[in-house]
Amino acid sequence: MTETLQTYDTDVVAWAQQQAQLLRAGRFEALDIEHIAEEIEDVGKSEQRELESRMAVLLAHLLKWHYQPERRGRSWEATIRHQRERVSRRLERTPSLKTSLTDPDWWADTWGDARLETARETGIGFDLLPADCPWTTTEILNPEFWPTSGTR
Repeated sequence: MTETLQTYDTDVVAWAQQQAQLLRAGRFEALDIEHIAEEIEDVGKSEQRELESRMAVLLAHLLKWHYQPERRGRSWEATIRHQRERVSRRLERTPSLKTSLTDPDWWADTWGDARLETARETGIGFDLLPADCPWTTTEILNPEFWPTSGTR
């Protein structure tokens, strides 16, 4: 009886299950090494995308907090607190992601996303928002930091 191997391009879920079975059975010669390597790299990229997304949401809310003090409320506060917690947790669980925080290209993309979201949600012109993030990473993640007044 000849075993039919799933293909990566046809059904990635079935392929992944089959690859796991082959690994557990020690059948290394039957593994799709190239696609396994791609999938492992994608795990890291997914973690980076999540960090960037959460940080952009956090920054957008800090911008809104700063530029629209009359609209501050529990919802914005809750979002800021939640995203700070999630970003900090992600950095603790995946310490290698901390290198993103010192990468100027990563910051440019993340800050750009935050500016776009803030401009879209508030009507404040994109060009009126700072071109570079005015806060340090320590400030951004500090639960006691609130732009402008420094308090809630």
